[in-house]
Amino acid sequence: MRLTSVAVVAAFAAAPAFAGDPAAGERQWRQCQACHMIVSPDGETIQRGQRTGPNLYGVAGREAGAVEDFRYSPAMVAAGEAGLVWTEENFVAYVENPTGFLREFLDDNSARGSMAFQLRSGAEDLFAYLESVSSE
Repeated sequence: MRLTSVAVVAAFAAAPAFAGDPAAGERQWRQCQACHMIVSPDGETIQRGQRTGPNLYGVAGREAGAVEDFRYSPAMVAAGEAGLVWTEENFVAYVENPTGFLREFLDDNSARGSMAFQLRSGAEDLFAYLESVSSE
């Protein structure tokens, strides 16, 4: 019995701190489509949107500032070069406060990104949705 309890505790300890709901994240998408789209590498449009922001297909696990042919802010390029990868934790912190996140990550109070929108809630769900459509 003790071994089973230890295994259960270990399994919960290994679980990610966030656990988003992809269905709820799909509903969150409408807030993103004013600037972003989701288009697979073979050209399939998963979610229509504008091209003001980068394509969010494959954002989970991608280095920041790395979508080819997209013009990022100098701060976002610097963050990517400094090792910023879009994990759930980083994504959630960024979309909740883009400028604050970049300033803290780069330790530069003058750093500014291009994204002015701040997602007030549901960032974990949005990340789960983006992750789910990128792995189809």
